[in-house]
Amino acid sequence: MRASEQDGTYPRPILRRERWHSLDGVWDFGFDDADAGEREAWFAAEGAGAFDREITVPYPPEAPASGIGDTAPHRVVWYRRRIPRAVLAAGAGERALVHFGAVDHRAKVWLDGRQVAEHVGGQSPFTADVTDALRPGTDEHVLVVRAEDDPADLAQPRGKQDWQDRPHAVWYERTTGIWQTVWTETVPAQRVHDLAWVPDPTRGVLAELTLATVPSGPLRVDVELSHDGEPLAAGSTTVRTPRSSIDLVIPALRNGIDREDLLWSPERPTLIDARVTVRDAADGTVVDTVDSYLGLRSTGVGRGAFLLNDRPYYVRSVLNQGYRPDTLIANSGTGELRREVELVKEMGFNAVRIHQKAEDPRFLYWADRLGLLVWGETAAAYEFGSHAVELLTREWLDLVRRDRSHPSVVTWVPMNESWGASDIPHEPAQHHYSLALAELTRALDPTRPVLSNEGWEHTDSDILGVHDYCGDPEELTRRYGDAAAFDAVLAGPGPQGRTLAVTARQIERYAAGDAPLMITEFGGLSLRADDDDFSYTRTSSDTQYAALLGDLFGALRSSPIIAGFCYTQFMDTAQETNGLLFADGSPKLPMETIRRIVTGEKDTPRGPAA
Repeated sequence: MRASEQDGTYPRPILRRERWHSLDGVWDFGFDDADAGEREAWFAAEGAGAFDREITVPYPPEAPASGIGDTAPHRVVWYRRRIPRAVLAAGAGERALVHFGAVDHRAKVWLDGRQVAEHVGGQSPFTADVTDALRPGTDEHVLVVRAEDDPADLAQPRGKQDWQDRPHAVWYERTTGIWQTVWTETVPAQRVHDLAWVPDPTRGVLAELTLATVPSGPLRVDVELSHDGEPLAAGSTTVRTPRSSIDLVIPALRNGIDREDLLWSPERPTLIDARVTVRDAADGTVVDTVDSYLGLRSTGVGRGAFLLNDRPYYVRSVLNQGYRPDTLIANSGTGELRREVELVKEMGFNAVRIHQKAEDPRFLYWADRLGLLVWGETAAAYEFGSHAVELLTREWLDLVRRDRSHPSVVTWVPMNESWGASDIPHEPAQHHYSLALAELTRALDPTRPVLSNEGWEHTDSDILGVHDYCGDPEELTRRYGDAAAFDAVLAGPGPQGRTLAVTARQIERYAAGDAPLMITEFGGLSLRADDDDFSYTRTSSDTQYAALLGDLFGALRSSPIIAGFCYTQFMDTAQETNGLLFADGSPKLPMETIRRIVTGEKDTPRGPAA
């Protein structure tokens, strides 16, 4: 099966192999409120420990789907899984790996009583090479995980996870421990460890490759690109170090007509298949083979617009919290992730902002395949300090590396609404932190726009994202009706009472058209909300809801200076009831009505994507 047509179950869609096995399902589980597990050797292969219940992985213990549903704060939890020898094995010249999609927040891993991994970062993936820990002569192996997640640590990136005992306002239940898929893989000892694609729609793509180890002798790397089974390009290089790159020129891109057929966009999500083969340079013996895919597209800003493939593209986005009633921050699998992408598109949006979390890579696969722009974000901390800076920066870099090859990801958002840096305008350290995050992101990936701070207090953002929850359409029209009107907003306290731009450079970039204006959070309407529910504006009937929703969208769409918007939000989430869908996924209005409101289908088209 071509990588571009996989069924979405493989946990790492961009770098795909055949020999893998999911470890999701029922595990032994125990709370460790006394933090006694390491002293009492719960990790011992034959140890009893305090695994007094069962949990369904990858659902966190707070989630109903886990089979536990305990939302009380528990700082330390333990997991144990017995794995048949046939599932976790390595032959001569092979390695056995156990991959973790995400464990919140700090993890230690043992296999057959021997520690094999330690990781910090509740959003980012990590891998345990368990080969040397495998006990010989046994029919099964014992995998043990200790997860530590301090609910009171505000320096720890937590996103929408509440630090109080009960969810309040826009914060939800905590999630502890394993919350993304766990899986095994048998791989060659020398192999492709990391693979990234840097597309250039005018000529081809750069393949950036990292091998698992230093080659003992010269290796040849072959890369083949194809579309619908037809070859597009091929290239080879001889490598003697772990890192290399191959510049692949695609002849078909020279013809402007053919180029249009190969470009990726939401309206035409063309994916290019890739196969990477590593061989012994001396005799041609195959060392490793992986399948991948990529999208030929460029993103940027200029002329007061967001640019997709060097053309102005009007962004119609929706905020998605990525929390579900049964699984919380986790998901129930590829079918649910695909359906979310489909629903966003059915509503008339061409983009989604995954808010305050790094979503499962399989969601990004469906966005790649079905055609949906994604703004990449991460979970914020809530206090500033050297430890908080270190934790978020390390995790953010891991996430950018994880997701940088997905064509659907078009914008990076390392900071939101000054969370974790609430004094950017007058505290130099926090000001520099905002700038540094943006510049570090650009250094790692110079191909996408970056926001130094979403919503307000921008220091150097490529997009001037403004959060405005005004429920009066006429006031929105006054604020964004023309450039002069918005200049007054930009000069004074912003819509939420916060300064929008805190540097002269940011104001100059906006004025020059190099940082287009987008209303990146607005709306927040509730329909027949309860007194304890959170919303920005309440409506009491379907008619009132539909009318106000239409007027708010219409006010932003009619502005000549707005390059796009992001509505809050996709679905009701916990007590935050401002979704276009109820928490069970049913729409609050007929889907055709929502689509008509979102797209303004009778409005004058704005370029290729309006």
